Formats: sequence, C-alpha cells, structure tokens
Amino acid sequence: MSDENTPNQEYSGTDRRKNRGGAAPGGRERRQFRDSHSDGDSDVRELAEAIDNYKMANRRRFITYEEILNVVKSLGYHK
Repeated sequence: MSDENTPNQEYSGTDRRKNRGGAAPGGRERRQFRDSHSDGDSDVRELAEAIDNYKMANRRRFITYEEILNVVKSLGYHK
C-alpha cells in the first residue's frame, strides 16, 4: 500500500492548484460571458461586463442570484 505523503515518490500529473487568478493553463482567462456579450445591445453588454468584473474581483467562477442582484443594483437598476 502506498502513502501519498511519501517524500521519495514523484507526482507526474499537473498540479492545477498552482494556477491561480482565473487564467486557464494557456494563459487565457475563462469567463462565462467574455466571448458572447459583444453581439448584444448596450444594456446586455453592460450587465455582462459588470458580472465578469465582479467574478474576477471576487475570484468566483459562478455567482449566486443574490450576487447578481447586487451587481444589477450597483448599475443603478431598481424595482
């Protein structure tokens, strides 16, 4: 039986934990809307960019509805 913490064993796989900051291994960022908001109208583009900026600032790939609501309110929208 092998122990994962044995110092003489070398791990040959990729350690994804070293990759911080939301960038993919090739250096390109992976964002949900990044490629799709260039075709929408200005309001859609503004919301998508605000959500992307929120995700990047908070290092979150997915956000909750409450966080989306906070982003929408930060843009000046209200009920």
